[in-house]
Amino acid sequence: MKIDNIKTFGELKKAGFEHKTVKEELRRNLLQKMMKKEVVFEGIHGYEYTVVPELERAILSKHNINLLGLRGQAKTRLARQMVSLLDEYVPVVAGSEINDDPFEPISRYAQNELEENGDDTPITWLHRDLRFAEKLATPDVTVADLIGDVDPIKAANLKLTYADDRVIHFGMIPRANRCIFVINELPDLQARIQVALFNILQEGDIQIRGFALRLPLDIQFVFTANPEDYTNRGSIVTPLKDRIGSQILTHYPHDLKIARTITEQETAAASAEKSNIYVPALAKDIIEQISFEARESEFIDAKSGVSARLSISAFQNLLSTAERRALHNGDKKTAVRLSDFLGIVPAITGKVELVYEGEQEGANVVANQLIADAVKSQFLEYFPKIEKLQKADDKDPYADVVTWFFEQSSFELLETLDDNEYQLQLDRIEPLDDLMKEYAPEISEEDQPFFKEFILWALVEMKKLSKYNLTDGLRFKDVYGGYISGLQ
Repeated sequence: MKIDNIKTFGELKKAGFEHKTVKEELRRNLLQKMMKKEVVFEGIHGYEYTVVPELERAILSKHNINLLGLRGQAKTRLARQMVSLLDEYVPVVAGSEINDDPFEPISRYAQNELEENGDDTPITWLHRDLRFAEKLATPDVTVADLIGDVDPIKAANLKLTYADDRVIHFGMIPRANRCIFVINELPDLQARIQVALFNILQEGDIQIRGFALRLPLDIQFVFTANPEDYTNRGSIVTPLKDRIGSQILTHYPHDLKIARTITEQETAAASAEKSNIYVPALAKDIIEQISFEARESEFIDAKSGVSARLSISAFQNLLSTAERRALHNGDKKTAVRLSDFLGIVPAITGKVELVYEGEQEGANVVANQLIADAVKSQFLEYFPKIEKLQKADDKDPYADVVTWFFEQSSFELLETLDDNEYQLQLDRIEPLDDLMKEYAPEISEEDQPFFKEFILWALVEMKKLSKYNLTDGLRFKDVYGGYISGLQ
């Protein structure tokens, strides 16, 4: 339908426009997309067989929706993408504060306009991008903010009593008529404010200061909530919960591949901006493994969750750490090193909620331990497990590497080394070449320096080597050889 030539209610009727509620729009457009096998929710990964089908069923059922899950699980993004299921443009009575449909006017203003002007009532067109409203629930939110309040100045100017609906100043929800309205962190909303939503969701009227106004608002409500909030800060009152048609549980990625896809999608701009920095695939896996380790850590509050933003921020910091090192060394391009992971600690400490034991350890210690645990977990994907107790006749695949360090006074990987010097330093440890040929022969030449340092870090975690942080790098030593040389 060409909307440029339709400027009055009469022209709209001649064009054959049909009135539809928001929920009907969403349902119809979703059905069309599904019949065409189109992707409905772009850029949402890991929910294809869990959250997305449940969300589609809720839309088809014309339900108000509550997305329940821990932070960083794309709840708000899902809600925002529902806008794509709205019609591109809808007609509105010109001048209406609450987006009145000329076929179903609900405000006094729109009803008067249509009564006075009939088919000559002017209309405007509202684009779907403007049909999304969002409010973060905080303790200071009032009924006036969401529903509205009596405006004494308007009452005085119009010489009307407070019982007249024309003196009401509408809040965010009435102004979101014919829109998708999202309330984030619903349990944080005070109980008395939640009660104010009862009638809007079901009975179609609003109550302001004891004055009830019949106002059948046409709104698709989407709420988001964190399960932690039910015990720590508040709860969703039962009558409101009963009026929400579908409650959908979200979750974190189930595997590293999906987690990597999400991080790569969200950091595409940073990667493009720093295209001179090569990132081995293993480095990306370790970044994701850190989040998985954090969700299982005894030092981190599992109820608070570990957001996908941890991996995103950590990856951005990793690129910046490598970029800074290259600038200091005068290199135009470089590759990420495992020692660069020391630069992602600030991205981890700000994204996790520590329990008492974690506070005792300290945020930096916990962050470094998560990196170490991630290295250890990924190491077992490529190389044999290092057993604490071995039989005398069992072959130790790492014995030659440990022996090499036993015979050296120390081995250092400094930040001041350029990429060639860094690789030459690692190439000194000849047993690493034999180890990689046997267990990781498919590793590209470009990734080999990273893998070699990766093996050293893993051997430290397996108590085969020791590692010390220097001001400008790392020092690796044999555990016992270093001790004996110290005695000498």
